[in-house]
Amino acid sequence: MTESAPKPPFRWPVRVYWEDTDAGGVVYHASYLRFLERARSEWLRGLGIDQLAFKQATGLAFLVREMHIDFLQAALLDDELSVTVEVKQRRAASILFDQCITRADGSRLIRAEVRVACVDVLRMRAAPIPTDLFPEPAP
Repeated sequence: MTESAPKPPFRWPVRVYWEDTDAGGVVYHASYLRFLERARSEWLRGLGIDQLAFKQATGLAFLVREMHIDFLQAALLDDELSVTVEVKQRRAASILFDQCITRADGSRLIRAEVRVACVDVLRMRAAPIPTDLFPEPAP
């Protein structure tokens, strides 16, 4: 029996623009949250999941439930960044992600652990993630 190699994390490129920085050209802390969110959204899109169509068909959406962030280094205006997404754990109604933001030279800027909950948007209550949504087995 051959053991399969671990799947590499999903990567999404980000360029730092003026709107992402403070007056000194340093990325404002809240901008990192947008970078992390975009990468998770693109990860879903890469799996063929259109979030708007998913919400319209099921009444469900993924909302951030919990987030832990280590700000290791600052990104600067015009930096080329890479944001990774890895599923660390799947539960019935939530997914825990490991995410990292690195500079093009490989230096780690942000390390984050993000739990998103599947929520019935009308009731604003946790709901089970549809079993057919993700084709791969949960880690």
